[in-house]
Amino acid sequence: MPNAMFKKFSREEVHSRSNIKSSVQRGLKAKLIEQFPGLESVIEEAMPKKSQMVQIKCSDKVTLYSINSEVLFFQSFDDPLVPTIKFVHKYPEAFPRVKVDRGAIKFVLSGANIMCPGLTSPGASLPESPGLDVGAVVSIYAENKEHALAVGVLTMSTEDIKSINKNCGVEVCHYLGDGLWNFSE
Repeated sequence: MPNAMFKKFSREEVHSRSNIKSSVQRGLKAKLIEQFPGLESVIEEAMPKKSQMVQIKCSDKVTLYSINSEVLFFQSFDDPLVPTIKFVHKYPEAFPRVKVDRGAIKFVLSGANIMCPGLTSPGASLPESPGLDVGAVVSIYAENKEHALAVGVLTMSTEDIKSINKNCGVEVCHYLGDGLWNFSE
């Protein structure tokens, strides 16, 4: 997944919009629940049966999925589905989370990847065992902040982040204030 893929995202990136058939929508829901088991109890509220989901194809093989003009998820190629920050804010308990220390906030909000020390220092936290594997999609919180400030993908398992404690731990895909945060259909 490209780092901070929405840094300069705008309406010009959109190539096409199409309504998704209900059978495809059911498949997407099943995939989401498989990827994020915490969504199961709220999936009907988040994506009601009667709502029309729209697929928005964009530059660089990025696809956005929206309902009622609100983008809920996106996907690059056939990578995992990634929730938007606005969707994470609605259902924060449904997604795995990591927490960075205060010193990392300004870097994350400029689209920087998160280095392991920013996830292991005092004020930061990683999920307890069982940890998360490489490629897991996580919501990113910050020390002393209530809401997620970004979403990203783990570049190493949480166990490796703790034990190796150097290099990039999370590749940031979408963050507060980027082009997708400001995008509206």
